[in-house]
Amino acid sequence: MPTDLRKHAAFEQSNSPDNPMDLDVDPRPVQKQKGVIRLTVETLSTSYLPRNVDSRPRPRWKTPEFIFYYVAFIIVVPFLFLAPMRLSRDDHPNFPLYQKRLSSGWIFGRKIDNSDAQYRSFRNNIPALTIISASFFGLQSIYARAARHANPPLSDNILHRIPFLVTFSLLMVTGLHGASILKIMFILSINYSIAKVLGPSKINPVITWIFNMAVLFANERNSGYKFASLSPSLAYLDSVQGVHPRWYISFNITMLRLVSFNMDYFWASRNSGPRDTGLPLEHKQRTSIGHPTEFYSFVNYIAYVLYPPLYIAGPIMTFNDFIWQHRRPTSIPSRSVVATYLVRFIACLLTMEFVLHYMYVVAIKDASAWKGDTSFELSMIGLWNLIIVWLKLLIPWRFFRLWALADGVDPPENMIRCVCNNYSTLGFWRSWHRSYSLWTLRYIYVPLGGTKNRIYTTVLVFSFVALWHDLSFRLLAWGWLVSLFILPEVAAQYFLPASKYYEEPWYRHVCAVGGVLNTMMMMVANLIGFVIGIEGATYMLKQMLGSFEGIRFLFTASVCMFIAIQVMFEYREEEMRQGVFRKC
Repeated sequence: MPTDLRKHAAFEQSNSPDNPMDLDVDPRPVQKQKGVIRLTVETLSTSYLPRNVDSRPRPRWKTPEFIFYYVAFIIVVPFLFLAPMRLSRDDHPNFPLYQKRLSSGWIFGRKIDNSDAQYRSFRNNIPALTIISASFFGLQSIYARAARHANPPLSDNILHRIPFLVTFSLLMVTGLHGASILKIMFILSINYSIAKVLGPSKINPVITWIFNMAVLFANERNSGYKFASLSPSLAYLDSVQGVHPRWYISFNITMLRLVSFNMDYFWASRNSGPRDTGLPLEHKQRTSIGHPTEFYSFVNYIAYVLYPPLYIAGPIMTFNDFIWQHRRPTSIPSRSVVATYLVRFIACLLTMEFVLHYMYVVAIKDASAWKGDTSFELSMIGLWNLIIVWLKLLIPWRFFRLWALADGVDPPENMIRCVCNNYSTLGFWRSWHRSYSLWTLRYIYVPLGGTKNRIYTTVLVFSFVALWHDLSFRLLAWGWLVSLFILPEVAAQYFLPASKYYEEPWYRHVCAVGGVLNTMMMMVANLIGFVIGIEGATYMLKQMLGSFEGIRFLFTASVCMFIAIQVMFEYREEEMRQGVFRKC
């Protein structure tokens, strides 16, 4: 069941055997996108080549086959919205079971399902985060004017602002976590000492990984530690909590930066990797090319690890990339880019507001309020919970990346495909938490051998990803399921490669069948890992597979997914006709 139709020579060349999940190619478009692919999010991972550099199949948008697909879309898609909206009516029999989970809303007097704790924390703090970001820019402007007055002939780099970043970061983290900043700085100092003491020694990466994984487990086990456990005289510090006292929850993101600094310093101290040629650097080069060891200082380390726009949730940058963007800021985002990104963020935020006001699927899921629902309605509860998971992660990532872009720093983009525009397990992983995917690629997958030990490294990567998210069996089961579900796609690509069968008329349809199976497996894995757990997913599967009505629905849903995947294929073909080659 192959699911990748692309066979362009340049695309295959960029997909090196050691880096099959690599996303970074030339980030600069040669021409403005036209037509439907204006919806494609431009990122640093997209390979842009001249249009029509290779013969692509003629567009299928106006063929009878696709006209039939359009009719199917017009008929089916409204039901995908109407079903969860009907389940969310106050006259539905199950409404009393989850009514208490709803809050007062602002759209036409409707209630809002703000019951997801993770998104509620972000949504309720948007005004405060906006004030913090505005203060950041205001104070930085004052600092920049003072710096220019004190030292007018500043160089082309912007390393002079590092002291400001460190100062603001320490103040912000203190406000967020109170006295727990002492715990954070203690951990950061030990990690920095490991890097500097061990330097180019081969034991450096081993100790770095052992230390950081131990910190994750210790943080979870001790709930962030108590000062009183060290000495009763320090108990008063436990009351200085800040606005977000559970600092260890977001420390998982910080841990990735600690590993990045140590590994980048390890490679730089061994003089391994490509060399700087003095030319403008693209994203992949900024990540892989190291700096002279004096740039791996404690001040730069703190500025990177606690960088305000990305500290709370990412996206994740490598240390090398962060410092290069300060040493050689050649690609500072323009005002138009930032303004367009702001509009996109607002559109995503309003979309989420509409969904939460009209589809109470999170509350329904949490209350198990699905008694008497049909197989189709159960599937819509699952689907829209997955969409909400996608949106609740997308919106904070967009907000913090917007803050960074406005600051002149361009971190990798997460979620470069819509959640409903995925048919490949590998592609889904590349596009979902993309900056994290790039991080695991650089610091886990490639160092462990890449494709030379593909099954071993894949299982190890997704096991780490699961445990990094949450030290629970549910997430570990998710990681193992994803690893297992990747294997059929890898096997299909080996036995039915696009390079050999691409021109065959049956190949596209076989790929679509494989895409249907992939989509079902991805939905099951993510429902288990991030939505309803193993028991909830088992119940849904029993309801769908345990009756004739459920089997009939499953067949109908498979046909609909087959049609949707054909459209996804053609969308990617349209991207390639315009010179856009993306590995997801």
